[in-house]
Amino acid sequence: MMRILFSLLVAGALFGQTPATGLWLRGYALIPTPQKVVAADGEVFLDSSWTIAAEGDHIAVRSLRGDLRQFHGLSIRDGNGERVIRLAVRNGAVDTGKDVAIHPQGYRLQITDREVAITGNGDAGLLYGVQTFLQLLKPVNGRLQLPLVSIEDWPRLQLRFLHWDTKHHQDRMATLKRYLDWAVRFKVNMIGFELEDKFAYPSVPGAGAPGAFTPAELQEIVNYGLERFIQVVPVIQSPAHMSYVLKNPRYAHLRADGNNYQICMCDEESYKLILRMYDDVINATRGVDYFFVSTDEVYYAGLCAKCGRPYNEKNRSLAWAEFAKRAHDHLAAKGRRMLAWLEYPLLDEHLEMIPSDVIDGVIGEASFIPIENRKGMRQLAYVSLQGAEFLFPDHLPLDAELADPAAPNADDPLEFERGLSEGRIRSVHRQLLNGRFWQANPIGVFGAAWGDSGLHNETFWLGWAAAARYGWHPGTPGPEQHTAEFMRVYYGPGAGNMVEIYRMMQRQARGWQRAWDRVVSKARGPGYGNSDGKGIGTTRYDQTLTPPSLPQLPDLDFRPGFASQYRRLLAGVPARSLESDQLIHALQENLGQVSRNHYNLEVMLGLAEFTGHHWRLLTILAEAERSFDRARNAVRQNRPKEAMGHLLAAYNGVGRTEREGETAYRNLVTIFEKSQFPKGRAVDGHAFLQVLDDVKDHWGGRTADLGYMFAAERSIGLTQWRKDLRALIEEFGKRNNVPLQGLTELRLEE
Repeated sequence: MMRILFSLLVAGALFGQTPATGLWLRGYALIPTPQKVVAADGEVFLDSSWTIAAEGDHIAVRSLRGDLRQFHGLSIRDGNGERVIRLAVRNGAVDTGKDVAIHPQGYRLQITDREVAITGNGDAGLLYGVQTFLQLLKPVNGRLQLPLVSIEDWPRLQLRFLHWDTKHHQDRMATLKRYLDWAVRFKVNMIGFELEDKFAYPSVPGAGAPGAFTPAELQEIVNYGLERFIQVVPVIQSPAHMSYVLKNPRYAHLRADGNNYQICMCDEESYKLILRMYDDVINATRGVDYFFVSTDEVYYAGLCAKCGRPYNEKNRSLAWAEFAKRAHDHLAAKGRRMLAWLEYPLLDEHLEMIPSDVIDGVIGEASFIPIENRKGMRQLAYVSLQGAEFLFPDHLPLDAELADPAAPNADDPLEFERGLSEGRIRSVHRQLLNGRFWQANPIGVFGAAWGDSGLHNETFWLGWAAAARYGWHPGTPGPEQHTAEFMRVYYGPGAGNMVEIYRMMQRQARGWQRAWDRVVSKARGPGYGNSDGKGIGTTRYDQTLTPPSLPQLPDLDFRPGFASQYRRLLAGVPARSLESDQLIHALQENLGQVSRNHYNLEVMLGLAEFTGHHWRLLTILAEAERSFDRARNAVRQNRPKEAMGHLLAAYNGVGRTEREGETAYRNLVTIFEKSQFPKGRAVDGHAFLQVLDDVKDHWGGRTADLGYMFAAERSIGLTQWRKDLRALIEEFGKRNNVPLQGLTELRLEE
């Protein structure tokens, strides 16, 4: 039989394109792409006549059986039949090079017409080989087809992190276990679990939110991951981003310069508190080798009245380095290797103080690279899967959107990053192919998915899979193939038109995000500062709209302005509404077709209905203004009954749409809370203490509950607007002897 070697080259990416991989050209979706693939002509079919030959109760065997039943309804018995799937661990099955940490992750998969042999260099490699085998199964005419193929595979980077950011929500236990199940399918072996107040620190009363994970519950999550060769690594924000602790009055005396953002780094009590938190988490994550101390955005290191040296650039950096060194020594004594964001305000000269076994999670300055290389330090290839996008990430490029004439505020710097024009997936592909961290010596990839803009974790999976894929095999395949393969693997072969659904989700989310006025917030007040210093960049903004002006008695004269003020926005509403309808229909259709991750589509459907309501709201507000104009004209023509009809039409139309919005919001809350606990919940009489971050203006943290998502519409004041309109209608009826009850076709709705 003629054998065909499919070379997995990335050279095409240097010219803007990456060739499609061989298995994908034959219709097989596989994430990540293996290092070596030798395929033969022909296929083989898997059915219940096959047997499984394996020793022991290995997680790889349980994963194989579980996914065959869950995804394909197939059960296979044990034994050595004529057609057999053999699972084994044999050190040296695959030559992965000299890296002893990568070697156990390697595996060999050989598929012939009578045997499937999955052999791992180590236990993790065996599990990864099973995941590859399961993804290759392709339903064809009611049968499960496999290619005749030989695969040798191992990761390029030892650590492949996904970022769980839970500071603005708390996932349910079943949710996190499901996430771990899917993480291992993409060969992820690390989770950066940003806990903040979602852990009940036994030694620091009040630092954990009501209902936070107990030590036993966190250990349960960790153990579930370890069984799948995934380390759930705690990420503890300190000494900055500590509002979750410092908001509590009992720790207020430790605030640096009186702000909630950062703890005083010149107070021994601060160190004792942070190290107690570290120990609490270490005790609840037994079996994990790493600890992420964060050091994220410590803008004001050394700023505290208790510090005995001047607050300047050099001493700020020195305070940062001293904290990192002390944290390292404490963690090293506990057997944990430290990861940290090495960034501003750290200076080159003080990078020398950082122990060489610290893993740099971000490489904050290009000048750090030669120093870290000389010191023998390792790094994480940091890629961002979401920035400031509301509702849905910009996974895919939307260049045409930038020139959309219906997009006022399209040049808003708070809403647009490079990710919008390039797309997050292309950005991850580019960075993990030739990013600057390759000038250093990266040990892994970190796929950061920040929850600051309130996105549901289900919206991150396309990006999470890209980070895992390109950490395993950088640059291969191109982002377009990755996106297509993800839709097949994540939703199953029955899903249809999912790439376009994602594009529509992005357009709807970006359209919604831009379809508001940005006004200086009065309720939340200014922030504390930013990386440039105190008092800089402190303005906080809210979203709102100005409703149409109400007519004035006696002649219903009014000053129209809504249509002219929002002319560009309203011009795009018909297209947005049509797309919303198409999106909702496409999601509904797929809900009846997908075989995997049905809930993911529920989340998207809830978001689509939420944004779709907004276009109807804009339409009805514009129509209300037209009704006021008609009512004024009717009065001028001495037709008060007709004028009353137009007033009632405006009142009823806005009322129906206002109630529709509340319904869409409540539905979204219901959907979110299937996978998350109620945001800001009270438990056993303990209320959640809501305090804003002094520096960061997190959309997802603006309210204790999910109300931040609907705050913009509520800020319009439609309830009061309708009350004022009703009073006007009643007075107009009295003055003109027009009884409301006589207009049965336009009843005044309560």
